[in-house]
Amino acid sequence: MDFTFDDEVEAYRQELRRFATKVLAPHYQADDKAAKLRPELVADMARMGLTGLRIPERHGGQDASAVIAGMAAEEVARGDFNATYLIIVNALVSDILTRNATEEQQAAWLPDIASGAIVPAFCITEPGHGTDAAALETKAEPDGDGWRITGEKTSITLGMSAHRALVLARTGGPGARGVSAFWVDLDDQYVSRAAFDDLGSRAIGRATLHFDGLPVGRDRLVGEPGAGFVSVMQGFDYSRAVIGLACLGAAQVSLDEALQWARDRTAFGNPIGTFQGVSFPLAEYATYLRGARHVCYEALWRKDNGIEHSTEAAMAKFWAPKLAAEVIHQCLLTFGHLGYSSESPVGQRMRDVIGLEIGDGTAQVSKLVIARNLLGRSFAP
Repeated sequence: MDFTFDDEVEAYRQELRRFATKVLAPHYQADDKAAKLRPELVADMARMGLTGLRIPERHGGQDASAVIAGMAAEEVARGDFNATYLIIVNALVSDILTRNATEEQQAAWLPDIASGAIVPAFCITEPGHGTDAAALETKAEPDGDGWRITGEKTSITLGMSAHRALVLARTGGPGARGVSAFWVDLDDQYVSRAAFDDLGSRAIGRATLHFDGLPVGRDRLVGEPGAGFVSVMQGFDYSRAVIGLACLGAAQVSLDEALQWARDRTAFGNPIGTFQGVSFPLAEYATYLRGARHVCYEALWRKDNGIEHSTEAAMAKFWAPKLAAEVIHQCLLTFGHLGYSSESPVGQRMRDVIGLEIGDGTAQVSKLVIARNLLGRSFAP
């Protein structure tokens, strides 16, 4: 059992940490206040190869392992938590396209994602169907040599700035087997967007998208008709562990800052770290962070080695965002009145990670997956 990165990966990790600190962190809070995705952010991420991590080299990507993608999300989150969405969404979408699209489709679509020329989105959630995604109502109806997509998708990450999207729409009967996947152009007169005014992660432009008979050619169908839902859901086991590491990265940098504050700040003539009421909570959370990190990396290692990993991914998804919010909250309290100021990034990190207690699957769904895998479907909810 090896708990270390090799020299090459460790050097890349250190390079990403410097990038996150020097290039990303200075814009983190300003981007939140502006509530929009900076084009410069996409370009900066692309220059570091972060928009094409899971894309094959033949299509301009890095062909990185799942473990390296998770490590990249963790390091980037230390400087700008919201920049990790360009890793998470790009990796999820490109992973699905690499597994299910034809070679011709991949050659046409993946290079622009890898280069940052195209910002992708993933459209599955609907106003009446979040967790129960297989019941989606958006329709793709036959029209000549293609389809027309009609319906509404909501809570779409990067929805206000994405150029293309992987859209799930119903082409057949009820249930998962009636759903197909399409690669569509969002900059179209048949698509309208409306932004949410969110508590956190405002820079990513979460949005509702309305499809008013959007024409889609047959060449935009990804995989076989009716196979879209199953092929897409397989990708979530991977992305959930990456999400977990992004949340833990934001929590870890907050903990590092709080530990330094406990050394620097004095009260009653001593550093506040000498008081158990300050140091013990930080020690406890350092322990929990290490445990959650191992769960996330185990899920990604299992994926890289072709081993079933849905249980570990579900553990990562429900535990890491919840733990991250708790850790950052404690760090804010450690800083006292300074942590409560909007000038500190700690409060924004807390608001941002809370969003991923909801997005990409709630804790309840993750626990359901875990329970069914542990007990067997006949003995679980």
